[in-house]
Amino acid sequence: MNDIPPTHSTRELGRIRSGTDVYRRVNLALFVAGFVTFITLYDVQPLLPVFSREYGVAPALGSLPLSISTCTLAIAMLFAGTLSETWGRKQIMTGALFVTSLLALLSAYSHTFASLLFVRLLQGFALAGLPAVAMAYLGEEMDAASLGPAMGLYISGNAVGGMTGRIFTATMTDLVSWRAALGTIGILCLVSSWIFMKSLPPSHLHRRPFEARYLVTSLGYHLKEPKLRCLFGIAFIVVGSFVTLYNYLTFRLLASPYLLSQSHVSLIFLVYLLGSMSATGIGHFVNRFGRLAMIRFSLCAMAAGAALTLATPLPLIVAGVGLFTCGFFGAHAIASSSVSRMATTARAQATALYLFFYYLGSSVAGTAGGLFWKAWGWSGVVGLICLLLTAGFFVTIRLSSIIHAGYPPPNGMTPVEAVHP
Repeated sequence: MNDIPPTHSTRELGRIRSGTDVYRRVNLALFVAGFVTFITLYDVQPLLPVFSREYGVAPALGSLPLSISTCTLAIAMLFAGTLSETWGRKQIMTGALFVTSLLALLSAYSHTFASLLFVRLLQGFALAGLPAVAMAYLGEEMDAASLGPAMGLYISGNAVGGMTGRIFTATMTDLVSWRAALGTIGILCLVSSWIFMKSLPPSHLHRRPFEARYLVTSLGYHLKEPKLRCLFGIAFIVVGSFVTLYNYLTFRLLASPYLLSQSHVSLIFLVYLLGSMSATGIGHFVNRFGRLAMIRFSLCAMAAGAALTLATPLPLIVAGVGLFTCGFFGAHAIASSSVSRMATTARAQATALYLFFYYLGSSVAGTAGGLFWKAWGWSGVVGLICLLLTAGFFVTIRLSSIIHAGYPPPNGMTPVEAVHP
C-alpha cells in the first residue's frame, strides 16, 4: 500500500545496513547533526517577546531573528547540495556545524537588534550546509530497508534539538540572561560538532567539479516534476503552520490571563518528545496504510490540535499543541523521505529544494502570523494555520491524481538527460 513508488536509484546506492557498527555510528552522527541544527536555529524562538520588549519593536519585527535565519538558510541550501558533491558531503556538514556553533556563541554578544539580525543572517547561511546534505547522505549510504528508520532518527535529533534549545534558553533567561543562554548553547554545539566529525564515515559519492549549469538544470528538472512540486508545497505548508503556532503561542501565554514566566512557557516544548516518537514510529503505519493516507491523517491531526488550542484551560492548550506537534513531525518525516525515494538523480538538489520550501514556509508564515496576531489575536493565528492546512489537504489530492496518472519525466526526457544536457 505504499503509494509513492521507489526509483531504481534507491536500490542501487544503499550500502549501510541496520544492526552494523557503522550504522550505529552514522545514526549517532546524524542525530547529533540534527540536534545542533535545530538547537541553534530555534533557540531564539522563546525569546521573541524578549527581543520585542528589549529592542522596542513590534511582534512581527521581533520574529525576524528567527525568520531571517530560516530565509537565508532556505536560499543557501539550493547551492549547498551541489557544493557537497564537489567538496564532499562530510566536509560540508562538518564545516557547517562548527561555523554555526561559533556564530551561536557570537550571538550572545549582540548588543543591538541590527547586530543580532546580522549574526542570525550569517547563521542561516552556515546552517545551509547541513539539512539537505544530511538527507542526501542518508539516501545514498543507507540500505533501502534501513533508510526510513535512519531518517526518522535524524528527524528525532531535530526534534530533541529544537525542544532543548527552547526550554534551555527560556529557563536560562529567567535565571541569568538570554545572552548567557545563547553563549552556553554555542559551547555545547562546538562539543557536539566534534562528536559528529569523529563519528560519521566519509561519503562514497564520487566528487565532481562544480558546474553552475548542472546546478541550474538539476534544480529546474526537479521543479518541473509534478510529484516533487506537491511534496515541496506540503513542506511549505506544514512548517509554516508549525512555526506560526510556536512563535505566537509564547506571546499568548506570557500575557493575561496566564501571565506565565519564560521558563514555565518553555515547558510546553516538552511535547517535542511526542513529535520525536511520531517521526520514528510513523513508518510502521505508512507500510500499512500508504504514504498519502498518513500525510492526510497528519494534516488533520495538526488542524485538530490547532483548533483545540482555542480553548481557555491551559491543559487543553497543551494537549492541542501535543496533537499538533505529532501531526507535524509525522507529515514531515513522510514527505521528506518521499523526496529521497522519488528523486531519480541529483538527490541533494531534490532535498535542497524540499528544504528550501520548508524554510521558506517558516519565514513567510512565521512573520505573517505576527500580522494576524496583532489584528485578531490567537483566533487569527489559528485561522491562518487552518487555511494553510486546508491547502495542504488539496495538495495531497493533487499528488494522488498525478501518481495515478503516471506522469512522464519533464519534457519527455530521462532524468540523466534532464540534469546532464
